[in-house]
Order: sequence, then structure tokens, then C-alpha cells
Amino acid sequence: MKKLLLMLFLFGIINPLISQITEPEELKEVELVAVNYKYLDATTNDEVAVPVKLLQEKVAKYDIKTSDIYQDDYDLYEVNFFIPQGTVLAAYDKDGKLLKTVERYKDVGLPSAVRNALDQKYPDWTVSKDVYLVNYHDEKGIEKRYKLKLENGDQRMRVKIDEKGNFL
Repeated sequence: MKKLLLMLFLFGIINPLISQITEPEELKEVELVAVNYKYLDATTNDEVAVPVKLLQEKVAKYDIKTSDIYQDDYDLYEVNFFIPQGTVLAAYDKDGKLLKTVERYKDVGLPSAVRNALDQKYPDWTVSKDVYLVNYHDEKGIEKRYKLKLENGDQRMRVKIDEKGNFL
């Protein structure tokens, strides 16, 4: 009986150890391609609101080839992306490359360069509404600007300013 229990015990220990030995398997080569990296590089800004960043990442990662509207016949696809704070109209080519975007966001907060420029030029004014506009073009680059509505008591004023704090 002792021999039988000892053999079962040894068999129970040795069997799992032997089963773990496997032959090395060669894996397929994987190629990672960031198709819309230029867009992400152009729009990246640490001071932009989180919902804006998330939507811009979604636009960059969107794969038009997996979409229901994709057909080989068309050269240009326009896709709308929506969040409560704003919208993005993006144009992709048939390979999924992002060609251009038109973006509009409301009340997302201002970067420090814009706030500092406003404080210097209009010290007693407060921002009642802000709209963040982004126009990206693959060849021309990116244009970021803010349309602001300022208030000082009963007075109201509209100003346009870029992301660096330069008034337009």
C-alpha cells in the first residue's frame, strides 16, 4: 500500500513537470503602422481638456476600412464624430489616411497662454463663452484658435485669439 501511494505521489508530481516542456514556436512578424501620427503630433497639447484629447485620439485611430460605408470605389470618406462638448468632421482617403479635419469645441477651457494674454489686454473682463476651433490639413498643417465672448458689467466684446496668445 505504501509503494502504491508513493508511486501515485511521484507520478502526480512528475507528470505536470514533464508536460510543461514544449518546443519553441516561431511567431509571425507583426508590423505596427501609425497612419495618422502627423495629426496626433499636431494636435497634442497638455493643456487641452480631456474630452477633446479623447475625441482626437478616436479620430486618429479610426479605421475607415472596417466601416460599413467603406467601398473600394470611393477616394474620399467624410466621417463625423460627436461628443457633448464638440464635433469633428474628418476626411479620410481610401487607405485610411487622415487628410483634414474641421473641429469645434464649446466651453473646454483656455490654455495658460490665452488666459495670460487676456489678463494683460483686458484685465477687468471675464470670459462668458469660449469656442475652440481646430483646422487640420495634411499638407498645410494645423490652425488652432479661440473665439471668446468677454463681459465687463453690461459691456460685451468678441475676440479671436490663437493658442499662443496672439490676438487675430
